[in-house]
Formats: sequence, structure tokens, C-alpha cells
Amino acid sequence: MSTRILVVDDDPTVAEVVARYLERDGHHVECVGDGAEALRRALADPPDLMVLDLMLPKVDGLHVCRKLRERWPVPVIMLTALGEEIDRVVGLETGADDYVTKPFSPRELALRVQSVLRRARGAAAVTGGTGVLRDGDLVVDVGAHEVRRDGELVMLTSREFDLLAYLMRNPRQAFSRAALLDQVWGWSFGDSSTVTVHVRRLREKVEPDPTAPRRIVTVWGVGYRYEPLS
Repeated sequence: MSTRILVVDDDPTVAEVVARYLERDGHHVECVGDGAEALRRALADPPDLMVLDLMLPKVDGLHVCRKLRERWPVPVIMLTALGEEIDRVVGLETGADDYVTKPFSPRELALRVQSVLRRARGAAAVTGGTGVLRDGDLVVDVGAHEVRRDGELVMLTSREFDLLAYLMRNPRQAFSRAALLDQVWGWSFGDSSTVTVHVRRLREKVEPDPTAPRRIVTVWGVGYRYEPLS
């Protein structure tokens, strides 16, 4: 069955080019030109992935991503013409799995789409198999792709889930940001702030006190490691 991708961009030329490249890879692509329509369609019938422009009429991309994240863990790749790091970080903090800065190579975007979909569907391969990971009140069911804390469901993006499960599979082992980009994202290059933002979001969801993290701890000069509480 082909993957359904919703491309959201108010520039018809950009949307057409993106759609053409994604369709070549066998995906079924729908295009919309404003945030309100994108949100309506995505909430009614969630796609397998959304390519989302940041600057949109009616409702901006950040709002669309935030609202979508409240309901469904749909992978999101954000397109932005803004080059400042703060804009990319805000997009990631809102829940985007990846971002591409305009102008961009359509082929590069298509490869990013494949990477995000592979991670969303193949968490078991990234995290070392199926099974259940437990750490006190935190339970990660790798096979079901589900996380609970104190019995309550924790909504994670596919990248957040992969990162958490990978760290829990390798407790007390320090990883650099570059190593995590390679092992979890599958990138041999990239912006290390991507890892930093995802760690920050994870801490807000799985730490007893995100301001004083005890599970996902910083190893100064290296990166991060997972410290089980139980």
C-alpha cells in the first residue's frame, strides 16, 4: 500500500515539484495551500507524513503542527524560508521530526521523507527489536510503539520514541550528538541542535523534574546518556 503524504505549501510551484518527486518514489500525495485546510484534512484522516511549510495563510505551520501533535503522532517535515537557528529550533520544539530550509533540493527532501518514514515504521530495528523496556513508572512497549508513565499514555513523535528507546536499550552509555544523529536519525551529517531539541522535549515528558533531569542526563563535553531510576 502506498504511503499517503500531505504537502502543505501556499506556493503552487513548490508544492507541484515536491509532489512530483514524492510520487516518483511511489507515494500518494495530496497538496493543500493553507494551514486551516491542512489541519482539517489531517485531523479527519491523518496522513502517513506531512510536509509542512512554516509560513502559511490563515493558520501558520507552527499552529498546524502543534494542533496535530495534540491528536496524532503524524511525522512532520517542516519547510521554512527562515534561516535563523531559533526558527528551526522552534519548529522542532513544536513537534516537527525534521526540517528543510528553502531553497532546497527536491531530491534531498525526498530522501528526508524516506528517512522519517523508515524511522516511524521501523522503530524496532532502531531500538534493537521488540519487547518492553521498563524504568520505574516509565514503560516503553517497542512492539506497540507506545510509552506510558504512571499508567498514562505519553504522546511522543516517532523521533522522540526512537531516541528514548535507543537510549534505554543502552543504559549508562554516553553518546555524542553526532553518534545519536547517525544511530537514531540515520544521518551521517546534520545540525546537532536537532538532537538537543529532541532531548529537551523528551525530558519534559519522561522526567520527574525536567529542570533537573535524572533519566536523560548531560555528559559534559560528550553528549547524553540514560540513567535508569530503578
